[in-house]
Amino acid sequence: MIQRGIFFFLLLSLHFRLFAQIKKENYLALEKALGPESFFNGHLTGFMLYDLDSQHVEFEKNSQIRILPASTTKLFTLFASLVILQDSTQTLRYVSAGDTLKIWGAGDPTWKYKEFAQPDFQRIIGNHTIIQFSDANQVSPAFGYGWQWDDYYYDYSAERSSLPIYGNLIQVKKIGNWPDVSPAFFKNQVFTTSKPFKELERDFHSNRFYFNPSTFLGREQFIPFLNTPDVFVQLAEAETGKKWIYKPEPLPVDHKHWRGSLLAPILKEMMLESDNFLAEQLLFMVSDRLFQTLDTERAIEYMLKTYLYDLPDQPKWVDGSGLSRHNLFTPRSMVTLFEKLYRLLPEAELNEYLAIGGKTGTLKNSFQAAQPYIFAKTGSMSNNYSLVGLIKTKSGKNYAFAFMNTNFPYPASTVRKEVEKVMVMVRDGF
Repeated sequence: MIQRGIFFFLLLSLHFRLFAQIKKENYLALEKALGPESFFNGHLTGFMLYDLDSQHVEFEKNSQIRILPASTTKLFTLFASLVILQDSTQTLRYVSAGDTLKIWGAGDPTWKYKEFAQPDFQRIIGNHTIIQFSDANQVSPAFGYGWQWDDYYYDYSAERSSLPIYGNLIQVKKIGNWPDVSPAFFKNQVFTTSKPFKELERDFHSNRFYFNPSTFLGREQFIPFLNTPDVFVQLAEAETGKKWIYKPEPLPVDHKHWRGSLLAPILKEMMLESDNFLAEQLLFMVSDRLFQTLDTERAIEYMLKTYLYDLPDQPKWVDGSGLSRHNLFTPRSMVTLFEKLYRLLPEAELNEYLAIGGKTGTLKNSFQAAQPYIFAKTGSMSNNYSLVGLIKTKSGKNYAFAFMNTNFPYPASTVRKEVEKVMVMVRDGF
């Protein structure tokens, strides 16, 4: 027993000689906060704290364990978008054939969605009287691998498509006890039901929507629609005033491409509001820029073999948003990815893409402090909560961190509060 104690003492002494800037008591306090008698011992937790200046790991616990990342996956999508798309979206690939304009969507999500600058379709349509649309370049299906099937009528699970319109969502407003929907195309597809629905709901396989007038609350403002080719061309006709037809021709080698609007506003919205639809469409655009097809799996494979070949642990990365429960990343790979972003962008620019504790995005109501200290991406779904980003300590140092939690039985808000206690400890003691 005495020999074991001497060995432990020597091990700690060696550690503190290597990282002398850390006070021993602060290190031990953090060890206790994440240790066997802590709140975090009740589920699987992985944590890493990394000094961005000295490039040393200051503390880690289970940083080698793969954990479901949820929306912190969007950090990978952000990185892929910045290095491949650079400053602008991919909107269309096209061929002019007499009075017909043949187009293939490239994944641009902005058409009639939120407050984004709109693609100038009239300019590219010009004098063409017919627009022939093809989605033959879309390899990946509308739903991602590992998405939950029963999320299909929630706004965070809108379909992926080659040329979305309205974000592939209908908008719902409550007028009296009746839902008013737009675009008007869907108004005749809303029906009453005696089932105790509190919101507007949709058939799984069709654009038929149902509500119960006696129980309808109207709190859900958006609901996905099935963006079939037939539905899309009718919506596109209404918006452009031109005749659209669907013909799934393959993309010819000889064609032109159109890069649309600035990328930065889309990236900011994706990150700060954790917009899943934008994240998925961004990976579509990455794939289009690289391969002229919309293939999420291929885009991910390319990124992992090139820009991300040096991650400490091979991640299982399957979608852009983090909706899939097949995604698995280790905390130390998340920190490595974040450091790449930190080196790629000026700090002020990077912080524009990150939620700021107590100030913006998904951290607006948490991690509050007179001086913001957390700049990060959140990720949460049932039984999972992660936080990855930058912490600024009172000593003036910048640390990258990944704090990942999974397999807990209580609300994510419970874990978030405990995570906040630990990050305050880091802010004050490191």
